[in-house]
Amino acid sequence: MLKNARVTATLPAVDLKRARKFYEEKLGLKVIKEDPSPGITLEAGKGTTLYVYQRGATKADHTVAEFTVDDVEAEVKNLKARGVKFEEYNIPGMGIKTVNGIATMDGFKGAWFKDTEGNILGISSM
Repeated sequence: MLKNARVTATLPAVDLKRARKFYEEKLGLKVIKEDPSPGITLEAGKGTTLYVYQRGATKADHTVAEFTVDDVEAEVKNLKARGVKFEEYNIPGMGIKTVNGIATMDGFKGAWFKDTEGNILGISSM
C-alpha cells in the first residue's frame, strides 16, 4: 500500500539550467542529486523533494506542487523580495479570489506563482 510511502512532485523543464537557478536562487531549495536524464532532485522541507527534468514544453493549467508554510503572508513577502511574481485569481465558483497574491479560503490561505517553465506552484497554510 502507498499510504506510508513518500511522494515527490515531478515537474518538466524546457531549460533545466534556467529552472535550477530559479529553484535554488529564488526558492532557496538545494539540489541533492543530479541524474543523466537530465534531471535534478531538490530538497524541500520535512524530507520532501521535487524532481525537475528536461523535456519539451508542456502545459498544466493547475497547481502541480504546493509548499505548506506557517505564515503565507511572510513567505509571499520574502519571495516577492527575491523577484517571484504571484498570480492573481478571481474564480467565484471555487471561492478563490486573491488580494495582493493571497487568497483566504475556508480558514486557510494560499498563493500561487509560476516557475521559469510555466509550472504553477502554490503556498498554503492549513
